[in-house]
Amino acid sequence: MSKTALTILIIIVLIVVGYFIWGGGPAKTEEPNLETVSQEMPVEGSNTPEMIVEAGKNIQEFDISGAPFKFSIKEIRVKQGDTVRINFTNNEGLHDWVIDEFAAKTKQLKAGESETVEFVADKKGEFEYYCSVGTHRAQGMVGNLIVE
Repeated sequence: MSKTALTILIIIVLIVVGYFIWGGGPAKTEEPNLETVSQEMPVEGSNTPEMIVEAGKNIQEFDISGAPFKFSIKEIRVKQGDTVRINFTNNEGLHDWVIDEFAAKTKQLKAGESETVEFVADKKGEFEYYCSVGTHRAQGMVGNLIVE
């Protein structure tokens, strides 16, 4: 093999090795979906549900914040029979958190205010939660509670 061919081969090997070391080739992992939170696959950070056992009941606790036309969590998954505790904080504007099928709702909160609502997820299915202020729901301030 000639010196030129050997030199080219060494350069190619170094480029490939460098790509995998610094370029993040196939070894990269996919980022988790931060908008979906469930008991089976908790997401790290402030939106991580906390399983609490209190007086013999399983409580799934979620921290959700509201801002103009969006909630910080778009989907929540729990098991039928779980008690669901929502700690809702309004970051901006005027918002609330409502889920009709479980008769659960917060009052309308100003920016910086928080309220906690708790209910038992006693029926299976997908249920929409939303902000009832003005046209916020129609403008996309919604999410889904999935009870398995």
